[in-house]
Amino acid sequence: MNTRSLNRRNFLKTGIAITTGVVPLTSLQAETPAKSSVYFIGPMEGYSPQIGTLVSMLNYNRHTIVQMVKSLTVAELDYLHDKNANTIGALVMHLGATEKFYQVNTFEGRQDLNDAEKKEWGAAMNLGEEGRKSIKGQDVNYYLDKITEVRAKTLAELKKKDDPWLLAVDPVWSKEETFNTYWKWFHVCEHEANHRGQIAWLKGRLPGATPGKE
Repeated sequence: MNTRSLNRRNFLKTGIAITTGVVPLTSLQAETPAKSSVYFIGPMEGYSPQIGTLVSMLNYNRHTIVQMVKSLTVAELDYLHDKNANTIGALVMHLGATEKFYQVNTFEGRQDLNDAEKKEWGAAMNLGEEGRKSIKGQDVNYYLDKITEVRAKTLAELKKKDDPWLLAVDPVWSKEETFNTYWKWFHVCEHEANHRGQIAWLKGRLPGATPGKE
């Protein structure tokens, strides 16, 4: 058997071991790089192994969002492609609103935002006509500061949690299908990736935009 076949066999054996729980998470944590990188997905210092892996994915998604929007002007952030579209600025705010909801749900056990939170985040959560009317006229730092503040709280709270908390099933949400806390925060991650695609699409259609790679 050649070296390439052996490497592939070892890779498959390791992957199977991880998915079946044979490899302890402590051994995965040993692979954490000395210097953090948004291109490393895995356990992170300061978090339990599963939570650290989740945080590494959240960090990567957020990095790509920031890189995509950081140079946009107010006019570009407010650009409305058609009467039913959302602006890029509104989509960025929507990321913060969604994360805020999952904060109060998973960290505080609430099923909805309170009145003060709805006043701050309601338009961004709902988008549509409400978002088109009220989310505009701000520069990119405004939007990035808002979602960075939300993310800072997420990271601080996740440092206080452990893997059993992340894997725990939510009895309120699990009447018909089983939902656990990990799914909720994975959804925050995939939600951000989904809207990153929308933002890329809108960027490519800004007035004067040139064809890009997104």
